[in-house]
Amino acid sequence: MKFNLFSRGLILCSLMTGLSCSNDDDAVVNVPAPTGNFTVTIENVFETKAYFNNGTTGFIEPGMSESFSFDAGKGHYLSFATMFVQSNDLFYAPGENGLALYDGNGNALAGDVTSMIDLWDAGTEVNEEPGTGGNQPPRQSGPDTGTDENGTVALIGDVMDGFSYPGDEDVLKVSITHDGGTRFTVTIENRSGTSSLPTPLAPGVWVIHSSGQTPLFTGGDPASEGLEAVAEDGNNAVLESELAENSGYVSPFAPGSYGINDAVFTSGEVASNALESLAEDGNPSGFELVFNTPVGGGSPGPVFPGSSYSFDFSATEGDILSFATMLVQSNDWFVGADDIELFNNGTPISGDITSMVRLYDGGTETDEYAGAGNNQPVRQTGPNTGADEDGVIENETNPGSHVPEVSGMVRVTIDVN
Repeated sequence: MKFNLFSRGLILCSLMTGLSCSNDDDAVVNVPAPTGNFTVTIENVFETKAYFNNGTTGFIEPGMSESFSFDAGKGHYLSFATMFVQSNDLFYAPGENGLALYDGNGNALAGDVTSMIDLWDAGTEVNEEPGTGGNQPPRQSGPDTGTDENGTVALIGDVMDGFSYPGDEDVLKVSITHDGGTRFTVTIENRSGTSSLPTPLAPGVWVIHSSGQTPLFTGGDPASEGLEAVAEDGNNAVLESELAENSGYVSPFAPGSYGINDAVFTSGEVASNALESLAEDGNPSGFELVFNTPVGGGSPGPVFPGSSYSFDFSATEGDILSFATMLVQSNDWFVGADDIELFNNGTPISGDITSMVRLYDGGTETDEYAGAGNNQPVRQTGPNTGADEDGVIENETNPGSHVPEVSGMVRVTIDVN
């Protein structure tokens, strides 16, 4: 920045005489532009969730059926529970680990899965003869009226209570349709009308979860309060609330890149090869300036909820910052910015700048359901495996109702040293 200053003599002339003075040898002094040392921190602020998705089933009378749909990817499992109403605390469900929705070769589960469903005893209320007990829902005076059993969840075949129950396939049929992509539809049909004991199936719950999880029960352990309400009274409100609180979309962020006056990306343009690798596979190696090691970490890797990346640089007034980091549970989405001015009228910006950050679609790979797509990094067989999109970089305005706003994913701050 340059300023023309009067020489000392010219200034004195003006002050002493009050007259206009001139000098053909005015001095030119170069005043340096403001500079600063900046630290940018990108923190993953997703709320940690145990499960991916959940929902409820309704009251299914004999001869009726109900269907529900969801998206799930490789590694996802389905668990559900619905009460055998003509009982004290019995319910139908898969095993404690649920149903694997894909096999080891990545093929989706489909067809009649009734043989994978069992009748379970919650162990919370003493059994009475099925279909006659005064503390069973059709006849009880109110919820939770039977004698406490203080037992554990077990297959009814292992309980040895002396009563007879209709075969599972005589009471219900459970089928799964793979609707294409990551979409599934489950249908529960009540077939008990012609069985030895016709019974409704009470409102229940379902949940999509990962391998090794037991979201509804563990055989040999006491039932939760929520499962007790489902199994004794067909009341799914407590368990549904617990599952909803612990279900949702969560994603790491991958190593990324930043640039000063050298944009990592430009909205509205076709992605470079380097950005394609960053946005699809979390690989920033095509860029010169990268951030790839979580704060406090010893090696490159993604950042999970509660962790962050940080990078430092020096800048001068007029400089512009851009950066990008992949939203891992997607095909080619990233969060970032391409036009952050680092000074405002000579003052360096600082503080929380999350409002300047956007979610972008790289336009390079066809989108799948976020968090379930089988061509997304945590499930794909290798890099660059999805269908080409042949688009341009643009703001992602319709990520899905299950995906939070940017401020619910990331917090970006700038500190000036």
